Amino acid sequence: MNQVRQTLRLSLTLAALLAGEGDFAAVRADEPFPVEIAVQTTERIGPLRPIWRFFGADEPNYVYMKDGVKLVKELGELRPGEVYFRAHNLLTSGDGTPALKWGSTNAFTLDDAGRPVYDWTITDRIFDTLIARGVKPYVEVGFMPEALSQRPEPYRHEWRPGLPYGEIMTGWRYPPRDYSMWEELVFQFASHCAERYGAAEAASWYWETWNEANSLPNGYWGGTREEFFTLHDHTIAAVRRALPDARVGGPHSAGDGGDFTRAFLEHCLREENSATGDVGTPLDFISFHAKGAPHWEGDHIRMGIAAHLATIDRGFRIVASFPELRKTPIVIGESDPEGCAACQGSMFSYRNGSVYSSYTAASFARKYELADRHGVHLEGALTWAFEFEDQPYFAGFRQLASNSIPLPVLNVFRMFSQMSGDRVAVHSTAQADLDAILRSGVRDKPDVGCLASVGKDRLWLLLWHYHDDDVEGPDASVAIRLDGDASYRLVSHQTIDEQHSNSYAAWRRMGSPLAPSKEQFERLKSAAQLEEVELPELQPDSDGTTVTTKLPRQAVSLIEFVKLSSENTTPR
Repeated sequence: MNQVRQTLRLSLTLAALLAGEGDFAAVRADEPFPVEIAVQTTERIGPLRPIWRFFGADEPNYVYMKDGVKLVKELGELRPGEVYFRAHNLLTSGDGTPALKWGSTNAFTLDDAGRPVYDWTITDRIFDTLIARGVKPYVEVGFMPEALSQRPEPYRHEWRPGLPYGEIMTGWRYPPRDYSMWEELVFQFASHCAERYGAAEAASWYWETWNEANSLPNGYWGGTREEFFTLHDHTIAAVRRALPDARVGGPHSAGDGGDFTRAFLEHCLREENSATGDVGTPLDFISFHAKGAPHWEGDHIRMGIAAHLATIDRGFRIVASFPELRKTPIVIGESDPEGCAACQGSMFSYRNGSVYSSYTAASFARKYELADRHGVHLEGALTWAFEFEDQPYFAGFRQLASNSIPLPVLNVFRMFSQMSGDRVAVHSTAQADLDAILRSGVRDKPDVGCLASVGKDRLWLLLWHYHDDDVEGPDASVAIRLDGDASYRLVSHQTIDEQHSNSYAAWRRMGSPLAPSKEQFERLKSAAQLEEVELPELQPDSDGTTVTTKLPRQAVSLIEFVKLSSENTTPR
């Protein structure tokens, strides 16, 4: 029987080759398929900006809890002083007890005489935790304190996974009953930050108003578009009054924002400022959100990278339509495979494993490409994922770590953090065309691509083997040609796949224990680290260098080279 299967496999391979389908004969034959990648090491196409260094979460109070502190430290170590963290609920009323899709600081109340009372105890605890570990706040000024809300009741929601998402939309989402009192609250907040952390430090943060104010009528903003513009004007006026050099922007629209984003940009550029009476509102950066659209196919997840990248494409097009904004930094303020990080269910099963990590590598590479296409300045893409305290191991939330155990996706950011310098031109015979992805995602052939950068004496190749469908498939047999410079030697090879740098796969191999023992916990921590693997085969010649390696389905690899002329030629 085995001989029959082998004969059939060879027949299918031969038939496909005769039909001109060379590399995808291997897919049907379940054997590695060939991929050729050419890296033009001297053809620089632009800086490799560290767009990955932005993160965020709905729940700010998780930041200072036991596992939150550990993860903040992990993020800060990626690039100390350059990583940013954005959170909802920085001004929401409550006692600071965290819950899913909820957070609070009780920064503002009124005394019995109706006078404002400011209390920065909890906001200080959040910001202190971040800054002490090399992470800067990305300040989302919101939401509305109970004492200021036009419609305060009910105020705190009791949402949990499985309930209608709209149940989170309670009294915190409405405009203030007094814009002057709101402006003074924001001024006191920014002034306190200047006093506690230094004006220069607080001015180096990103300051923006609210979240997804275009998601009407049942989203994060309970007022009209015009009321949001008024709120934004008063917010920015207050921040700039306290911190004249503060970096301010917005609108953090849901999706590209369409007409809402255009109207916001017009307002900031040319319309009367509701707070100052001047023309325009300061705009140091522009932000919008982009999400994918996965679908559960009954037995596996099918990712929706097309929707994600198409939203970014539209957002960049909107910004580029304003000539005066082409050089204004853009931060994709939430950039994720789908929406609700706290939601759970079969369609979110991808989050724990290598589908999420390979998706992240493939999508971030295309963000650079889209920015180049539109001629805009992409400053960052913020991953809306953090951790959920005291939840079951690998519970299926969109997070970077589970019970302090890093997930494979965090290892992609560890890879990103090692790269620097300039991007160089790359061509892969199996890298999906950008326009094809925008139309239909990665549904037929897999996407095997490379993002390459060169520094002073280093070359980095980030490789991915991605497919929208979370099903098994053959390895890619990759031959990488370094054209233009034969003076590199291999120093490091790191991989994320089912066998390496993958705590979730290790947990499943243990039998998915509900409460891992001490020994199992230590093994999971070890499996969560970014793993060095055997160096690929390298074949130098007079015209360049060829490197060969295998890349399994949904894997990501980082290969590092050093120039032979460099003083540092020792492998790490």
